[in-house]
Amino acid sequence: MFFNDFLCGGFFFSWIFKVLVAALVIWLIVHTFSKNQTNKSIQMPPETALDILKRRYAKGEISKEQYEQMRKDLE
Repeated sequence: MFFNDFLCGGFFFSWIFKVLVAALVIWLIVHTFSKNQTNKSIQMPPETALDILKRRYAKGEISKEQYEQMRKDLE
């Protein structure tokens, strides 16, 4: 009897251990990829005022005259 209960208990704990190990592996993979994504966004240089001005001109938010005047002011 004792030996049979020991085997059943051992199987139960073995199953829990396997699930915990699998969960740990999944968590490590997700954590690694999310950390890499965060580092990539941090490594991008900040946008300069001239970059913003060029983007606004490209979108048509400002005219060519406004763009030229603002570019001269920035330089």
